[in-house]
Amino acid sequence: MGQELVSRKMGLVFGGGRIGIMGAVADAVLAAGGHVTGIIPRALADKEIAHGGVQELRLVDSMHERKQLMSESADAFVALPGGLGTLEELFEVLTWAQLGIHAKPVGLLNVSGYFDHLLRFFDEMVAQGFVSAVERNRLRVAESPAALIDDMLAFEPPVVSPWLGLRQT
Repeated sequence: MGQELVSRKMGLVFGGGRIGIMGAVADAVLAAGGHVTGIIPRALADKEIAHGGVQELRLVDSMHERKQLMSESADAFVALPGGLGTLEELFEVLTWAQLGIHAKPVGLLNVSGYFDHLLRFFDEMVAQGFVSAVERNRLRVAESPAALIDDMLAFEPPVVSPWLGLRQT
């Protein structure tokens, strides 16, 4: 993912940590000569989790502030395989899109079918009437970074949220 971003002259805004998959993506962007902005709560930085090699590291007071600033700073959102924090952030940006807070693309890099069960659950929510097909289709899914970025660049957000009946910006 990091190499693909740099090859397209795209930067990375991420949670600011040096560990895990996102730390590896940040390292790949940096190694390829790209720009990385990390946004991390001071409490995590104090525990030496912050990535010290990024060009820009913003310290914030809370996870809520971190997510807000990341949302404002990013042009799109991509979830890679991860745990509870990944899912929480994915659902939040999808909910914000549903509510009309943003109209940015949201993508899921489904490496080796990692998210297959989650995608079936999304489809079940549609089948049961809890999520509209329009909202389900906001989530762009691909197995390779190149395919995902291509799909996200082509994404056209719905003009009207069928869930709220509100015109979105």
